[in-house]
Amino acid sequence: MTQGSRYDLLVVGGGINGAGIARDAAGRGLSVLLVEQHDLASHTSSSSTKLIHGGLRYLEYKEFGLVRKALQERETLLRAAPHIMWPLRFVMPHMPNLRPAWLIRAGLFLYDHLARRELLAGSRGIDMRRHPAGAPLVDSITRGFVYSDGWVDDARLVVLNALDACERGATVLTRTKLLSAVRAGGEWHAQLQRADGSQINVRAGAIANAAGPWVGQLLHDALGRGAHHSVRLVKGSHIVTRRLFDHDHAYIFQNPDKRIIFAIPYEREFTLIGTTDVEYRGDPSVVAIDEDETRYLCESINRYFKKKITPADVCWTYSGVRPLLEEEGADNPSAVTRDYRLELDANPGEAPLLSVFGGKITTFRKLAEEAVDRLASVVPVAKGAWTARAPLPGGDIAHAKFEPFAAKFAGEHPWLPADVARRYARAYGTRARKVLGGATSLAELGREFAPGLFERELRYLRDVEWARDAHDVLWRRSKIGLHLKPGTKDDVTRDIDDWFARSPVERAASASSAMTG
Repeated sequence: MTQGSRYDLLVVGGGINGAGIARDAAGRGLSVLLVEQHDLASHTSSSSTKLIHGGLRYLEYKEFGLVRKALQERETLLRAAPHIMWPLRFVMPHMPNLRPAWLIRAGLFLYDHLARRELLAGSRGIDMRRHPAGAPLVDSITRGFVYSDGWVDDARLVVLNALDACERGATVLTRTKLLSAVRAGGEWHAQLQRADGSQINVRAGAIANAAGPWVGQLLHDALGRGAHHSVRLVKGSHIVTRRLFDHDHAYIFQNPDKRIIFAIPYEREFTLIGTTDVEYRGDPSVVAIDEDETRYLCESINRYFKKKITPADVCWTYSGVRPLLEEEGADNPSAVTRDYRLELDANPGEAPLLSVFGGKITTFRKLAEEAVDRLASVVPVAKGAWTARAPLPGGDIAHAKFEPFAAKFAGEHPWLPADVARRYARAYGTRARKVLGGATSLAELGREFAPGLFERELRYLRDVEWARDAHDVLWRRSKIGLHLKPGTKDDVTRDIDDWFARSPVERAASASSAMTG
């Protein structure tokens, strides 16, 4: 990219919506520039509960259209990336004092039938005294229900969308901020700033504002525009503990305040618990769990499990700010819609501006498709919608069956430790062979920075997936950081940061197409 380069579309925001829009637009023949002021998925899109779901509880708020749209997307996404997304069964213990059984059965019937299912099993009632999921629960819980949704590695989902966009011709610039953009001569003239303070000017036929929590700020500060919609910032926090149960089901717990809490098997050794809904008015880039949230999540879990937890049992926490579509009359943050609105500012003779308000990770692909459809009326889109049947990078696994693929990959590389082979298969899918780069022994993978993390993988993450420091690697491109032994995290982080400091990028991210296959 050079000074004055021109693109059909400038996408601002490297979360799931921005990456999805960039991918869709690049695949339709547009020249695309995606800019993200920090790392990809560095905020909201790596801080979700990591579910591909319709949102069972939204039925209570009569959000039937949103739930149906999300349910339709579940299996589309599961087929697109079976290495980072997979079906998950959820157990809902029945608490008669909270919701009657008939209401739950009716909700689950709707959930099963609002959209077509092929990969996901339907719901059913269970006897907790006989089902394995009943064993960890207090004895007073004797019945419950089981239904299906999906799990996703949210941060990797963002990276794979950006990578696909890149391989279809888009340019992706992380740690690059949009300072300002003005309309002139039927196009946008934008000023960008890199992490080192240097600036570059580009032109664009249109802008897609997918800045998430910053959507309104970007409109006002960088674009000098107003908007008909706005977002409400709601903090969602999660805690991670050592594994609280041995089976592979997740739990959905009802609380007396009518909120729900999930307890989900996580990273083999842990349980992920969340989320909270707290009004937030601070800087979206600086957000953390507080003592009240930690206590709330522990108390919510302790109503159901025999084994009680305290804040001292928490191994890790993360928080994110959800930019929810602002609505009149929605005082309770939990009741604020998770749907989205696309606002197109396209006056005749002026360069168009599309802004994204709200949304949820499950509907990102549909949102991106609708966004580019809206832009098609004002920018030269050469092709129609295409992402519904297209796999994401690494997702071209035969019949979307992960386990046979993982077994085959491990068999082809018997010298890889079993846990490393499985992590590679999960994280990279069919691209895992590219990560290895033809290596035939552990020695050829180079230095081992942490258990199972070798230099060759660092090079791949640096040159192909835009990783620039230890946090990008340990907490977003993977969750290796969670598995580090106490007392080693600082040393591992410092060693990886030092490696990045002395190892410049050998291949521009925009040239990642060379890594396809």
